Amino acid sequence: MPSDLPRTLFSPDHELFRASVRSFLEAEVVPHYADWEEAGYTPRDIWLRAGEMGLLGTGIPEEYGGAGGDFLWDAIVIEELGRYGLAAPAWDMHGHIIAPMIAAHGTEEQKRRILPAMAAGESIFCIGLTEPGGGSDLAALRTRATESGNGFLVNGSKTFITNGHIADFVLLAANRHPDRGAKGVSLFIVPLDSDGITRGRNLKKIGNKAQDTAELFFDDVRLPGSALLGDSEQGWSQLMHGLARERMVVAVRSMAIAEAALEQTVAYTKDRTAFGQRIFDFQNTQFKLAELATACTAMRPFVDQSIDLLARDELSAERAAMAKLALTELADRVLDECLQLHGGHGYMWETPIARAWADARVHRIYAGTNEIMKYIIGRSL
Repeated sequence: MPSDLPRTLFSPDHELFRASVRSFLEAEVVPHYADWEEAGYTPRDIWLRAGEMGLLGTGIPEEYGGAGGDFLWDAIVIEELGRYGLAAPAWDMHGHIIAPMIAAHGTEEQKRRILPAMAAGESIFCIGLTEPGGGSDLAALRTRATESGNGFLVNGSKTFITNGHIADFVLLAANRHPDRGAKGVSLFIVPLDSDGITRGRNLKKIGNKAQDTAELFFDDVRLPGSALLGDSEQGWSQLMHGLARERMVVAVRSMAIAEAALEQTVAYTKDRTAFGQRIFDFQNTQFKLAELATACTAMRPFVDQSIDLLARDELSAERAAMAKLALTELADRVLDECLQLHGGHGYMWETPIARAWADARVHRIYAGTNEIMKYIIGRSL
C-alpha cells in the first residue's frame, strides 16, 4: 500500500525492538483483551511483564531504571498498541507521559524513589487533571492544596481518570494560589492509599472498555512538602510541557490506528463478495480507499517529523496541537469510511474496525479538545 513507503526515522535497532513489542503483544495481550474489556480493567501482572520487557521505561534514564531512550522508542510502543487495536493497558499514560514529566521536573529523591518502580511496572500511575466542572479549562482548577505546617491539605475531586482504579499513585494538579490563575497550579505526587482519598465508580464508556476510568475524591488529604513535584513555582509550565507530549502521543497512536484500519479494510473488501464480485472491485470502494490511502500517505511524513522534533526536545506547543488536531480528525474519517465498507459486520463488536471506531472517538476530546487545539494554533498565527 502507498502508506507503507519506507520510513527513514527508525534504525535497525529500533525495528528489532518493534518486532519484540509485536511478539509480546501477540502472545501476552491480544489473546486476553476481550476478557479485559468485560472486566473493565487490565490486571497488574501484565504491567509487571511489560516492565520486564522494557516497554514502560523506554524514556526513563538508565540511572533510574529505564532504557534511557528518546521519544522514538516511546513511539514504537505507542504505534504497535494502535496497530493492534489495544486501547489498554494505558502504558502510554504511565510510561510515556507521566514518567517523562517526573524525570524532567522531579527532585533527585523523587526520581530515585519513583522511576525504577514505574519502569518495572511495580507502581502504576495516573494523572489527575480533569474535574467535574472544568473540562479543558485547567487554569480554573477547583481542587485546592492549602499549605498546612510543613506540607499541604488537599480537597477536591477529579474525573475521567485513566488508570484511576488500578493506579498506586496520582500525579495531581491542584490550585495552591487561586488568585494567580494558571500560575497558581502545582503538581503533586500522591499515593492513592493516603487517608482521605476515595475512588469512585469505574466509569462506563463508549469505547476503551479494557481501560479503567475513575473518579477520585480528596477530603482533607495531608501531604508532606516532598510530595510537590520539583520547583513549587513551575507547576503550570510542567503541566504544559507534559500536555504537549500527551498530544503527540495521541497523534502517533491515531496515525497507527488509521493505517491499520485502512489495511484491514483493503483486505476485507478483497475477500468479501456482493452482487457477484469482490466489494473491492466496485468503483465506489476503490475511490473511497484511494482517498483514504492518499490522506494517510500525505500525513505520515508530518507525523514522523513531529516524532523527531519531540525526540530532540524541539517540538513546540503549536506543532503538538497541529499533530493532535490533524491526526485525530484523519483517524475518525478513516475509521468511519472503513466501517461503512464493512457493512453490517463493521457494527459488530468482535470486528476490529468496530472496536477501533469506538475507541478512537475520545481522541478528539482528551489531552485538550480539538477546539482547544484550534485555539492554540490560531493565536500563534
